[in-house]
Amino acid sequence: MTIFLPCRLGSERIPQKNTKTFAGVKGGLLKVKLNTLLKVPAIDSIVVSTNDTEVINIAKSFKNERVVIDIRPERLATSSASTDDIINYVPTIIKDEDILWTHVTSPFISVSTFEKAIEQYFNSDEYDSLMTVNKIQTFLWDKEKPINYNRSIEKWPRTQSLPELYEINSGFFINSRENYINHQDRIGLKPYLFLTEGYESLDIDWPEDFKLAEMIYKQKNQ
Repeated sequence: MTIFLPCRLGSERIPQKNTKTFAGVKGGLLKVKLNTLLKVPAIDSIVVSTNDTEVINIAKSFKNERVVIDIRPERLATSSASTDDIINYVPTIIKDEDILWTHVTSPFISVSTFEKAIEQYFNSDEYDSLMTVNKIQTFLWDKEKPINYNRSIEKWPRTQSLPELYEINSGFFINSRENYINHQDRIGLKPYLFLTEGYESLDIDWPEDFKLAEMIYKQKNQ
């Protein structure tokens, strides 16, 4: 299995998000992520796709042949490049039949979680892909009314009786290269919803997320 790890230059909400020192770790989130991924036995190679010289330097510092650097074309490294554009790019640079797409912004996904998900992906005939999700079973409204329960029947039902909904947390996606090509997507037609819980579900998107993640990391590693 090959990892696709996108790390473009130019994060707008958190400058140098991929590489800035994180909880005292020089090399930042990229170093934390690579340290985890290199401990997963089923992973044959990690393609770090970037246009950032600092990302390249950190990746090279591992001196590990499993870490492969892809110099991403500038047209795919701007804020205007869509996720769909990157999805269509992936099978042009990865020839392995199975691809796991993950991000440095999910720093707490453990080796064992990756192993369990990979095992689930390979041993399920019912599903053709996999993605990480958070379960949501609480009171949800649009701007005017509830969307997952009926207040004319019961104003405040027990949360256990509400339907289970799932939020994609972008921790990782596992899919076949064939599905990337045929469906132009990083999931297939029937993905397995792989539940992550607690801080493993954290996705760093805003400065506040970064600070919270630093506190969690320091607490875990003190």
